[in-house]
Amino acid sequence: MKLLRAKLYLYLPNVKYPPKSMYKVKQNSTQQINKIELESCPVNYTLNKIGGRWKALIIYQLTDGPLRYNELKKLIPNISEKMLIQNLKDLENDQLIKREAKLVVPPHVIYSLSDSGNRLKPILSAMAIWGNEQQKS
Repeated sequence: MKLLRAKLYLYLPNVKYPPKSMYKVKQNSTQQINKIELESCPVNYTLNKIGGRWKALIIYQLTDGPLRYNELKKLIPNISEKMLIQNLKDLENDQLIKREAKLVVPPHVIYSLSDSGNRLKPILSAMAIWGNEQQKS
């Protein structure tokens, strides 16, 4: 409904933008309070950084050492190029991986774990062990 109202403002000649009250977030709403509480939880923070379908797999593949883009793509065959690039950028922005580009033709880009990413190794190893145990039972 809000999107429809926002589009209607585009067609009104005297009004250039929708009023700011349409975009205002109530700070005391239950949803906003829950969001603030969840952001302060360390487990939720970690899951936001490594959660999703591909991020943990990418980090797990990099635990053995640095890899080039094509090597990562081969190790995770079901991931699309768009998703791999997007997740690599997200992980780099979160400072969990490092991207090293060498100035040669063709471009040579190597991805490796940062110090923060290296601290995730025992967590991902424990997750892999738990997953193997659960699949067997």
